[in-house]
Amino acid sequence: IPEGMVSTYGSIAKTLKINPKLVGKIVKMNDEPIIYPCHRIIKNNGCFGGYSGPGGTLFKRKLLEFEGVKISKNGKVLFECISEIMDLIR
Repeated sequence: IPEGMVSTYGSIAKTLKINPKLVGKIVKMNDEPIIYPCHRIIKNNGCFGGYSGPGGTLFKRKLLEFEGVKISKNGKVLFECISEIMDLIR
C-alpha cells in the first residue's frame, strides 16, 4: 500500500478469501510495523482500527497524516484516500 493511501481489512480479506478479523489478527502479529506498513490498513468505515506499534492508534493517525492521508473533522480517513487492494497492486 503506497504512502498516502490506505486499504481496508475487508478489501484485503476479500482478495485473500479470508475473514477480515483474520487479517486483523495477522497484522497484529507484525513486530516491525514501520518496515511493514500495517498502519495503512483501516476499517471499511474509515476508522483507524488497531495498531500494534508504540503509541497505538493515536500514533497510527499521526503516521497517516504525515504520509498525506486526509482525515475528516470527525476523525475518519476520507474515502478518497481508501483504495481496494487489487487496484493498488496492479
